[in-house]
Amino acid sequence: MRRRRWPVVAMVCGVVGLLVWYVAYTQHVVSQLRDAAAGQGRMYARIYEALQDTSLTADPTSALLDLSVQIRQSGLPLVLTDRNGRVSATANLPTDLVPADSIRFRRYVARLDRENAPIVEPAVGAVHYGDSAIVSGLRYIPLLQAGGIIMLVGFGLYALVERGRAEREKVWAGMAREAAHQLGTPLSALSGWIELLADSVHGATASRAVEAMGQDLLRLERVSHRFERIGRPPRDEQVDAAALVQRLASYFAERAPTLARTVTIRSDRPEGPVMVRGDQVLLEWVLEVLIKNAMDALGGRNGEVVVSATPLPEGGARIRVHDDGPGVPRKLRRRIFDAGFSTKERGWGIGLSLARRIVEENHNGQLILAETDRGAAFDVILRG
Repeated sequence: MRRRRWPVVAMVCGVVGLLVWYVAYTQHVVSQLRDAAAGQGRMYARIYEALQDTSLTADPTSALLDLSVQIRQSGLPLVLTDRNGRVSATANLPTDLVPADSIRFRRYVARLDRENAPIVEPAVGAVHYGDSAIVSGLRYIPLLQAGGIIMLVGFGLYALVERGRAEREKVWAGMAREAAHQLGTPLSALSGWIELLADSVHGATASRAVEAMGQDLLRLERVSHRFERIGRPPRDEQVDAAALVQRLASYFAERAPTLARTVTIRSDRPEGPVMVRGDQVLLEWVLEVLIKNAMDALGGRNGEVVVSATPLPEGGARIRVHDDGPGVPRKLRRRIFDAGFSTKERGWGIGLSLARRIVEENHNGQLILAETDRGAAFDVILRG
């Protein structure tokens, strides 16, 4: 569920952040425009004052100096060149740019001319000017807004897709629980019949067959309980990973092929328990998926599957399912956990995807394909 919520949270945070930034920037632009208007008002007042002063002692130098100051405060980059192209005056240029550096300075003037066509006065020369800070900012605002809108639309579409997927998974979860409920009655009946057979059969072979049927019935009941758990919160309990590994290895060892090909399944566990936190039913499901895939990977050849449980120094355990088959081709390593991807002709491609989801989302662990010299090894990393 956390993985499904993050697009919605990101979209809400993006909308709020975009609105806050837009309002703040708009207020900043308004403030700059007001300052520019105030500067233009002061310039107009000084020019009007100089024109109105008709006394013989009037000196327009003061007004001109004030105009020069207002121009510099406007932040508008200016370069004045004479009729021969020599620099006469500059304003608001970058601090590291000096006319003495002719190459860089010429490039900068050319950039100003690309932004705005120079103003040519025959008696003075040419005025090369660029954009003010306000104009430069407003040039990129539409691009930023378009990018923000595209990002929000993308998050919205992703949220809709995730919502549809969640609805489909909810339907599948309901169907799985209903199937588990429907299986309850025939499983109870089969349990009764097996008890009757156990009391009436004689001979080693028949007794062994009834015992195997009883074990298979228990497995069907566990599978039924798994389907009942789909869509519900996982349990958080102490699980002995070593005992789980040994039980599953023993179960599949008795049912591994032994005629046309021989597949050996064994457990490798330390002395004593290896405790982890998790849901035993779901973890058993994960290991069964990995063991079955390992058996299928041997593909008609003799081989061995080793299921091991190793405690980790920082707590928890690593459960490994390792086979000595042909391994996973390197070009397929990134896709084997994708839902719907399968190398089997009749495979559905949901086993490894479901196993990884159980490990990562329900147990905060990891399911990875480990590097090995031979075959394939899947590691389940669980916390203690």
